[in-house]
Amino acid sequence: MTESPEAKVAGSPAPKPEPATTNGAPATPVSATPARYRRVLLKLGGEMFGGGQVGLDPDVVAQVARQIAEVVQGGVQVAVVIGGGNYFRGAQLQQRGMERTRSDYMGMLGTVMNSLALQDFLEKEGIVTRVQTAITMGQVAEPYLPLRAVRHLEKGRVVIFGAGMGLPYFSTDTTAAQRALEIGADVVLMAKAVDGVFAEDPRVNPNAELFTVISHREVIDRGLRVADATAFSLCMDNGMPILVFNLLIDGNIARAVAGEKIGTLVTT
Repeated sequence: MTESPEAKVAGSPAPKPEPATTNGAPATPVSATPARYRRVLLKLGGEMFGGGQVGLDPDVVAQVARQIAEVVQGGVQVAVVIGGGNYFRGAQLQQRGMERTRSDYMGMLGTVMNSLALQDFLEKEGIVTRVQTAITMGQVAEPYLPLRAVRHLEKGRVVIFGAGMGLPYFSTDTTAAQRALEIGADVVLMAKAVDGVFAEDPRVNPNAELFTVISHREVIDRGLRVADATAFSLCMDNGMPILVFNLLIDGNIARAVAGEKIGTLVTT
C-alpha cells in the first residue's frame, strides 16, 4: 500500500493547526457559509496522523475529527479514505528488500488502525460513524459494500474506508478516487500539509507558484507530485474534481466544502 509523497520533511513534527486569516484579518466564520457540495470524499494522508513521527498523534486526529464533525452537523455527507504512511509505506519497505505485495498488505493494516482512531474521535464529537474495509475484518469493521456505504451517508453517518483497495500496488490516492466515483461524491477533498498544488516543490523553492485552478491533464503532463498519477487519471476520465488544500489551517475542511477559494481546484 503506497501513498503519494507528502509535502513535508519526513520525520519532522507536523505544525499545529493555525487560525485562518484573510489578508491579516480573521476569516469569515465557516459556520456562516452554506455548503456547496452535498457529498464529499475526504482523503487524509497517514503521515499527517502521526505528526511526522511513527505512530499516532492524538491531538492531530482530534483536530481533524472536530473539523469533520462541523461539516457533518451542517448536513454534508462525508466519506473518508486515510493512508497508512505513519505506520508503513509499502514502496519504502520494498526499497529495503521486503517483498512488495507483503509490504503493501502491511500498509493496508496501518490504514485500518488510522480508520479506527478517527472513528473513536468522531464518536467523541457525537458523530455516528462506520468503518468499511476492503479486507474482511468482521470483528472491527463492516466489509466494503458501496450501496450500504451510500445508505450510511444518507443517514448522516460518516463512512471511513480502510485497507485501501484491498490490492497491492494501488495507492490510497487511487482508492480515494475510486471510492468517490462509486459512492457518487461531488468532489475529492485532498488534504495536505501545504496550501495546494505548486509549480515546484515549495520546500525547495519557497517562491514557487501556487495554482488556484489547474486541469487533471496538466498535473499529469507536468509531473506535479501532488498525488498518485493513476488517481488523477481516473478522476480526469470520469470528470471528478479534486480540491487540494491545507488541512493544518483550522476550519479549512468547512471552507473547502463551502466552495471558498482556498487551495487548488483540479478539474477537467
